[in-house]
Amino acid sequence: MTATIKDIARRLNISHTTVSRALRDSPLIAEETAARIRKTAFEMGYYPSAAARSLKTKRSQALGVVVSSIDDPFFGEILQGIDNVAQENGYSLFIAAAQHDPDREQGIVQTLVEHRVDGVIICSTPFSTKQGKHLLEYGVPITVINNQAAEDYWYSIYHDDVNGSRQITRHLIELGHQKIAYLGNALSGRTNLDRLTGFQAEMTAAGLPVLDEFIHQTQGGKPENGLQGVRHFLELPEPPTGIICYNDLIAIGVLQGLQDASIRIPEDISVTGFDNITFSAFTAPPLTTFDQPKRHIGAEAARLVLGLLNTKGNEEIAVQPKTQMLLGSLLVRKSTAPPAGI
Repeated sequence: MTATIKDIARRLNISHTTVSRALRDSPLIAEETAARIRKTAFEMGYYPSAAARSLKTKRSQALGVVVSSIDDPFFGEILQGIDNVAQENGYSLFIAAAQHDPDREQGIVQTLVEHRVDGVIICSTPFSTKQGKHLLEYGVPITVINNQAAEDYWYSIYHDDVNGSRQITRHLIELGHQKIAYLGNALSGRTNLDRLTGFQAEMTAAGLPVLDEFIHQTQGGKPENGLQGVRHFLELPEPPTGIICYNDLIAIGVLQGLQDASIRIPEDISVTGFDNITFSAFTAPPLTTFDQPKRHIGAEAARLVLGLLNTKGNEEIAVQPKTQMLLGSLLVRKSTAPPAGI
């Protein structure tokens, strides 16, 4: 049976009011007494009721986090950054995956409101503006990460995907590649568009053509989508010498597809990813990719939403929009090399 404040009071032969105040860090209780009470509470296995505390503070001490998919390691690192900051500030996380499904989005919003989360961080790139507005109507502050509808929210954290994609494309061009393809994820909205835009802009700047058949969109961002997508390029009369993938997971599928076709990497075709998930350093060969500061992005999103909570009641500060753009860096590994003949 869980110990109560009255149990602690009886053990120490003091009033339960004194115990209650000490556990709430009241300045009315001497520090020596408070320390003795906290030590006894710990020894007796006392844990304060989160429900009771929320009734008094009007806060649940929980943040809602919406991701596209829980099994994507990219979101795992974003979540780690969010959780680090949340824990430092006495918050826990309520995590939900939208799975690109409007019905799930609606259910998630209802659940977040029912659990009275204090704030929400939306990492799911296609999360609809309609559902976001429902949260705002309930007075829940929102921060979005790389969201396709970020202009509809006042507080957002971006990674500069256009710049990152340009750097990857420039890397292949500087190696001597001219026939470069882009394998995208049609379900990722703005993020996919930005990476495609960066690819096209860098090719144009170098005076290189972007052939229609060298741009192909998959219906997802997982290895199986890369495995399916690479077949499109291999069926062309003249396949590309370099393939830029929307993310590392797609690139992992592309590596497998090329190896199944007995195509050497990077001797015959160079392959790049994006995001620098942990697995990308352990593929065969290790994957050239673009390193997003994922934990930093998550941490900054958490700091932003917690900052909004701290300004509640001060509308002059709370209504100031804030957008933060973060930069990553190119990581050159062994999946890229000059094309054959150079």
